[in-house]
Amino acid sequence: MRADVLVVGGGLGGVAAALAAARSGRSVILTEEFDWLGGQLTSQAVPPDEHSWIEQFGATASYRALRNGIRDFYRRHYPLTERSRGWTDLNPGAGWVSRLCHEPRVAVAVIEQMLAPYRGSGRLTVLQPYRPVAAETDGDRVVGVTVAHRDRDTRIDIVAPYVLDATETGELLPLTGTEYVTGFEAQSETGEPSAPAQAQPLNMQAVSVCFALDHVDGDHTIDRPANYEFWRDYKPDFWGDRLLSWRSPHPRTLEIVERSFTPNPDDDPLAVNADQRLDPGDGNLWTFRRIAARRNFTEGAYASDITLVNWPMIDYFEGPVIDVPNASWHLSQARDLSYSVLYWMQTEAPRPDGGTGFPGLRLRGDVTGSADGLAQAPYIRESRRIRAEYTVVEQDLSLAVRGAHGAVDYPDSIGVGMYRIDLHPSTGGDNYIDVGSCPFEIPLGALIPQRVENLLPAGKNIGTTHVTNGSYRLHPVEWNVGEVAGLLADFCLDRGASPRAVRNDPRLLTDFQDRCTAAGVELRWPEIAGY
Repeated sequence: MRADVLVVGGGLGGVAAALAAARSGRSVILTEEFDWLGGQLTSQAVPPDEHSWIEQFGATASYRALRNGIRDFYRRHYPLTERSRGWTDLNPGAGWVSRLCHEPRVAVAVIEQMLAPYRGSGRLTVLQPYRPVAAETDGDRVVGVTVAHRDRDTRIDIVAPYVLDATETGELLPLTGTEYVTGFEAQSETGEPSAPAQAQPLNMQAVSVCFALDHVDGDHTIDRPANYEFWRDYKPDFWGDRLLSWRSPHPRTLEIVERSFTPNPDDDPLAVNADQRLDPGDGNLWTFRRIAARRNFTEGAYASDITLVNWPMIDYFEGPVIDVPNASWHLSQARDLSYSVLYWMQTEAPRPDGGTGFPGLRLRGDVTGSADGLAQAPYIRESRRIRAEYTVVEQDLSLAVRGAHGAVDYPDSIGVGMYRIDLHPSTGGDNYIDVGSCPFEIPLGALIPQRVENLLPAGKNIGTTHVTNGSYRLHPVEWNVGEVAGLLADFCLDRGASPRAVRNDPRLLTDFQDRCTAAGVELRWPEIAGY
C-alpha cells in the first residue's frame, strides 16, 4: 500500500496527525493495534489529564472540537437531567481529575465521527488491528514499514514519503534505526536538578492497567487472582504501608496519606470543581476519576456511578516494559496486580463502617470494551524518545528554576501545554518526583530527529527527558504534537523541504508557524502563573 503520509499508532497523537494530514488534502494510512482508536483516552481508559485553563485556552482548535464533541454526544444521546443538560462545561462523570471525565466509548464515537468524512472519501485508510513489525530504510530515510495483523497471519508493506511514529512506546525507532533514549538521563548530560549522576536507561515510570467499576447490590467478587498473596503482602520501602492499602505517598510532598473510598456518595455533580491548582482531587478515590455520575442522569438511568481505577496501588514498577526480553511477562504481572487490587477491595479493604470488603463492586469490562474486564491496553507513561535537534529539559519549565520568568520562550514553538512534572514511582526504585511547572511551549526541534529525515514523532516519543516527559505526556500535548507532525508532513511535501530545513530556515519556519496558527494551533500562552 502507498500513501503520502503513514501514521503508525492510533492513539490521540496518531488520530490528530491523520486528521491534520487528511484535512490538508493528503492521502493517509493510519494503523492501530487495539480495537479502539484514541489510545490513553479510550483503549487505555485514562480520563483526560488537563490543565486548569483548558476551557478557555491552551489547546488546539481540533482538540477543543474533540472535547466539545464529547459533550454534544452526551446531550444528544444520554438521558441527562435538565440541569446537567444546561451545564455549559458538562462533566459527565463529575470526576475531580478533569473538567471532562467521560466513558471511553463516547470518545471512540466522536473520534470516528471526526475521521468519517476522510474515510468515506478514500483519503484516509485505517488498518486495525495492525502493529509494526519491520521497516526498510535507505540511508537517513525510512522507505516503508511492514505491519502485521494482531489476530491472524496477514502482513502489509506500506510505503510513504513521510512516516509518523504515533505508537505508545516509540516502536518505529528501533525498527528504523532512529537514535533514541530510554529511562533516566545523567545529570551531566541534561543539567537537570532531578536527574541522577549516572544514566539509568531501564529506570522508567510505572505502567498501569486501568479498569472501570460500579457498585450495586449483590456479590460480584471475582476469582482469587493467581498471585494475590504476593501483591497483598507486597510493601515497597517508600510506600508507608502495603501497596494494597488506602495509604500511599502524597505525590507532591511524599508524606504518607490515607485516602478515603466511599462508593456512590450522594454528591452534587455541578458542585465538583476539578481544578488541579486547588486540589489534586484524590481524597475520595471513588470520585477522583469517576466517569459517570448517576446524578447527572435521569432517575434510574444508572444504578450506580461508574469510576475509573487509575489509582496509586495499580502502578506496576517491578520492571520496565521497553527494551527488555521479558516485557510481555511484566505486562501480564501488571494485569495481575490490577485484578489483585480489585479482589482486595471486594474482600479485605477497610470500610468506613469498620467492616472489610466491598463485594458490590462490579468490574465493568463492557465500559472498557474488553472481554477480560480490564482496559484493552496498558497505560504506558514513558516511551522511547528520539534524540532530537532540541531536547526539553527540566530547567526549561520548572517553576522553581524559572519562577516569574515563565517557561523558555522557544523561537520555533509549535504548540503549548501545561502539567506539573509528574513522575510516578519507577522501575529503578524512585518514589514520586513531582515538580511545579510553568505553562510551557512545544519546540519544533523536539520533533526533529538528529539524523533521520522523514520519520517524525507524533506522541510521547518527542525530544523530552525522563523528567520533562512527566509534563509532555498528557492528552492535550500528545494531540498537539500529533497534529503538528501531520501538518509538518504536508508542509514539507508542499514545499519540497525537509523537516530539518523548516526548523532551521527562518522564512520556512515563519511560514510553517503561520500554517499552524491558521489550523488553530496556539503557539504562545497569555500571561498566567504556574502551579
